[in-house]
Amino acid sequence: MSRELRVIGVDGSQLGILSKQGALDMAREAGLSLVEISPNASPPVVKIMDYGKFLFEQKKKNKKQQRAPKLKEITMRHVTEEADYKVKLRNLVSFLEKGYKVKVTIRFRGREITHQELGLKLLNRIKDDLKEYGTPDQMPKMEGRQMVMLVSPLRK
Repeated sequence: MSRELRVIGVDGSQLGILSKQGALDMAREAGLSLVEISPNASPPVVKIMDYGKFLFEQKKKNKKQQRAPKLKEITMRHVTEEADYKVKLRNLVSFLEKGYKVKVTIRFRGREITHQELGLKLLNRIKDDLKEYGTPDQMPKMEGRQMVMLVSPLRK
């Protein structure tokens, strides 16, 4: 740090250009830290603040910006019974309401792969049931032994 510093107070007000020792004394009186904000300015800019609280708030802000993966997956088979279908649909709706994209997967086992039209029929039914909650990003397509459709939540 240089000998003279531009000091900003706790409330954000400009306290003017002070000596390094004067700024440190002001910070000690307030029981706070003197933090260098802009070292390349002429004279350097410092701020009197509670540095521990500042670091805590930065960490908390960074945690808020981190989100869980934005993609959830629901897996079914084309022979899913009505009660199970309703449970899966309820989960789909809750994911979409929370803002997640949902990957709906229909799995085929053994010779079931020859009846892909049944999987397509089920995905179309899901698409119709989710009209007020989301729109399909990716229409149903085959990926190996499973049929996949991606659904995005509606914008609010």
